[in-house]
Amino acid sequence: MERLEIADFEIAADFVIWNRQTQLGVGFDSSTCFKLPNGANHSPDVAWIRKERWNALTPEEQEKFLPIAPDFVLDLISPSDSLRETQAKMQEYIDNGVKLGWLINPKMRQVEIYRIGKPIEILASPQELSGEDILPGFILNLQIIWG
Repeated sequence: MERLEIADFEIAADFVIWNRQTQLGVGFDSSTCFKLPNGANHSPDVAWIRKERWNALTPEEQEKFLPIAPDFVLDLISPSDSLRETQAKMQEYIDNGVKLGWLINPKMRQVEIYRIGKPIEILASPQELSGEDILPGFILNLQIIWG
């Protein structure tokens, strides 16, 4: 198993544990496709939707391509990903209503934080990331990624 796959699994596990404890929403992995308001279809590595927004979807909408922008997305750049294309996808998430996005670049040891109405924040080798008010109480320890 590649180091990146292990990191991806560990990150998802941290989200699952936090989400089970808080019960504030519904989490998704990269097998889930979101149909954004602009018609684009994307599958972030991790996504999360507040419970009230999830419950507002019909059972039919919850079964297929989800017609909603998540509240939070995380993408972990793999060696085969284009940085420019992934950055454009992150901006597209924000432009379509995602409130908080993390783009983690293990090779460069940096994180880009995307927020609605704010400039992109770039962090060099941060030790942890806070879910801020979107994911209250969630802290991601980045030693999982940096090693």
